Amino acid sequence: MKALVALILLVQLPIHKAVPAAPPAPLGCDDPESEAAAEVAVSYINGHSRHGYKFALNRIENIRVLPQGPNNDIIFLEVDLLETTCPILSPTLLANCTVRSFTDHAVEGDCDVKLQKLNGQLSVLASKCHSHADSSEDIIQICPDCPLLARLNDTEVLAAVTAALNDHNSKTTDAYLKLLEIGRARIQYNPAHVVSAEFAVAATNCSAAEAKANVESCQLLPDDQSNFGFCTATKVIRPTEDLSVDCQLYGHQVPTPGVPFLSRVSQPPGQDATAGINPSVVQGFPNHNLKLSHNNPVASESSSAEFPTVARSVAKRAVAEVAQRDKGIHPVGFVPLPPPCPGKIRHFKI
Repeated sequence: MKALVALILLVQLPIHKAVPAAPPAPLGCDDPESEAAAEVAVSYINGHSRHGYKFALNRIENIRVLPQGPNNDIIFLEVDLLETTCPILSPTLLANCTVRSFTDHAVEGDCDVKLQKLNGQLSVLASKCHSHADSSEDIIQICPDCPLLARLNDTEVLAAVTAALNDHNSKTTDAYLKLLEIGRARIQYNPAHVVSAEFAVAATNCSAAEAKANVESCQLLPDDQSNFGFCTATKVIRPTEDLSVDCQLYGHQVPTPGVPFLSRVSQPPGQDATAGINPSVVQGFPNHNLKLSHNNPVASESSSAEFPTVARSVAKRAVAEVAQRDKGIHPVGFVPLPPPCPGKIRHFKI
């Protein structure tokens, strides 16, 4: 009998259900964790690009965190970047690179990046980027006399680069240089007709003097000795013809594992670098597209299509919560929204 009474009393005891833990507050685009993820993403993008210039963070457009388990999160990040004046092969740290000014015909990059944060360590799983130059109309509206970006395969640009590289090689006592790619070019027509160009070069196994005797025998240095550089040139066509060129070699650099050298990417098989750059890369475009220069094998996993949905969802919640706060109403488990995405603009908006 006592056992039966005890069983009845046990059954009648109230059952306390476990209260699920409140979900963590969502990240804001300007939160330190978001900025840390963006820094890793930008470093990865620059480290795996082999054309054009380094890009710097301008704004975090959106971020979404999907918990996968203890100390394991998947992060979807959308960032806006701006082109700097540092060539992609330059050893200069990104922190010391200057963002190209708006009137210098800026180039913007848009990237979706998928990262993993495992035990506090961030790593990039996939990325997808594209870039575009600001519209000519925007530049002319602010600076009517500023020269605009020209197509990289423009005949005047190609002529200026060829003349500049030949001029450098004819005067140098160092290694004979070959063209890797044209980085950017601008043409001004008034008050003077001027072509300005920037281009990447590489040292060969010939001196300039040896190249004069037999230029066909000059080959790019092997990977373990490679020496890349960069040149800037200005060719005045009228009123008086003039040419100036300045080239700088960076010295040998250890490449990023799994990323081919620029010299191995730019040239089709059997094509000499002095013959120009791969038409498929720059045909008809004023800038190197990140989409073309950086193609991660798992870029299809970037799930960039999720970002618009996330943005609309966050915006809808923000409107609802503002209305509730105005009425002094707070729902159960209310968590204030972080600063709205997109985040702050660090330089300027294109």
